Amino acid sequence: MTLPRNFYRPLAIGAPEPFRELPVRLERMIHFMPPHVEKLRAKVPDLARDVDVLLGNLEDGIPAESKAAARQGFIEMARSVKFGSTGLWCRINSLGSPWALDDAVEIVGAVGEQLDVIMLPKVDNANDIHYLDRLLAQLEAKHKISKPILIHGILETAEGVINVEAIASASPRMHGMSLGPADLAASRAMKTTRVGGGHPEYKVLADPGSGARAAYQQDLWHYSLARMVDACAANAIKPFFGPFGDFSDAEGCEVQFRNAFLLGCVGAWSLHPSQIEIAKKVFSPDPREVAFAKKILDAMPDGTGAVLIDGRMQDDATWRQAKVMVDRASLVAAKDATRASLYQF
Repeated sequence: MTLPRNFYRPLAIGAPEPFRELPVRLERMIHFMPPHVEKLRAKVPDLARDVDVLLGNLEDGIPAESKAAARQGFIEMARSVKFGSTGLWCRINSLGSPWALDDAVEIVGAVGEQLDVIMLPKVDNANDIHYLDRLLAQLEAKHKISKPILIHGILETAEGVINVEAIASASPRMHGMSLGPADLAASRAMKTTRVGGGHPEYKVLADPGSGARAAYQQDLWHYSLARMVDACAANAIKPFFGPFGDFSDAEGCEVQFRNAFLLGCVGAWSLHPSQIEIAKKVFSPDPREVAFAKKILDAMPDGTGAVLIDGRMQDDATWRQAKVMVDRASLVAAKDATRASLYQF
């Protein structure tokens, strides 16, 4: 166990000091792209202007024979594109794979200064984070990287769900966590092949009575997502929903993203360009709610007391809710001119 006094010490001589607070960044969507596909790499400069986070994916979906090409494609992309306020992330292969070590060593060595976050799949426990934490510190020191590279874990195994609190608190390098429903379903032997979203057979029935009984579809992911959100919130890191795999179902994608947003997630993955605007819509605060939140802050400048606004009682707790809403709207407005005008910032 790391003692509290040592928690924020660099894990290698010459590595940068860990962040005490996460950098304030807008991350409504993490947009995945396969870096080994040259045609898609050519679209990255335009994508970088449109998305909040661009992630080069080296893991699932990349054939084994293309792993090295994907790694080199990511390095080329990171070197050639100016990302500005857009985050640059990389999902490396899982620690149990034959590619993970080379992913970390080669990418940090080549473009560590440009890289904001490494996404680590299939995190089972805090030991996985500790390993990558120490390795990144050694690589940062070796290559004289000036800022710490953060770690984002994917919660996609039953063991990971059991250990989610320990994972979230494992390192000051933790950026956040994403729920990975497909691998989690496989880990649990769930009887579904869907990637995100519900299932028509996962439902409850209304009480028996005269006539047909109404059926209500339930959310397969609510329990796991809520546990992850609590673990992230308690450790001041960021929770995300992962993928929604049915690109033809824009309405289903929006509902899944909105459920995650209402539960506390700050963003979700976009696997297809059509999902970028859905994520912007869902994870940007509603202008009407922002306007009302502004009223609360204006009426209670110091955040104490109680006032009546539009027939609704407001107090210290609702002031904090309003502050979260307005702060998030300010982040969105700085990146998104269209929504800035809606928020009247």
